[in-house]
Amino acid sequence: MTLPPCYTNPEPDDEAPADPSRRSFVIGSAAATAAVLVSPILGAAPAVADAPPKSDPKAVAVVLDVNGKRHELRLDPRTTLLDALREHLDLTGTKKGCDQGACGACTVLVDGKRINSCLTLAVMNSGKAITTVEGLASGGRLNPVQAAFIRNDGFQCGYCTSGQICSAVALLREGHTHSDDEIRAWMSGNICRCGAYTGIVAAIREAANARV
Repeated sequence: MTLPPCYTNPEPDDEAPADPSRRSFVIGSAAATAAVLVSPILGAAPAVADAPPKSDPKAVAVVLDVNGKRHELRLDPRTTLLDALREHLDLTGTKKGCDQGACGACTVLVDGKRINSCLTLAVMNSGKAITTVEGLASGGRLNPVQAAFIRNDGFQCGYCTSGQICSAVALLREGHTHSDDEIRAWMSGNICRCGAYTGIVAAIREAANARV
């Protein structure tokens, strides 16, 4: 019995494109598509990655005096002082906690006054004297508050410690150290999630007595 043409096996030559140029086109298209799909997997960088980075057209000139050193920066005017210190000056002692001014982990001193650096813009502090926890030590010796925190174990995980110490240094200058209750009240803007408040109060009391 003779089978219909649709059930017969075609000759090998019947599968080949009639036009050799069509075969070349199909192969070339497949190779190009494979290159596009495989390049990201193999880590091949696109040509545009070699282009030099464009400068931010919104950036403004900002001069920050931090720990006695002058830094000339170009920043987005929306950059907070906290981000300028951590991301642009690599002063990571100042911590980012709540980023809402509630925890005090980002406390620094500006012209001697304690502020939450997450709530102020870098451009607003241009030309002012900024002190972070890295700038408290002098002549290779710890600030008395830093030394007292160590002796009284005023920290556990240590994340809030830099803000606590900066706030305590300002507290001593403000003179709010007449009693433990007064110290607690004026340090209430700095939260310690480990609950090391007893050691913190003891450290501040010791540093205050050493100043008398």
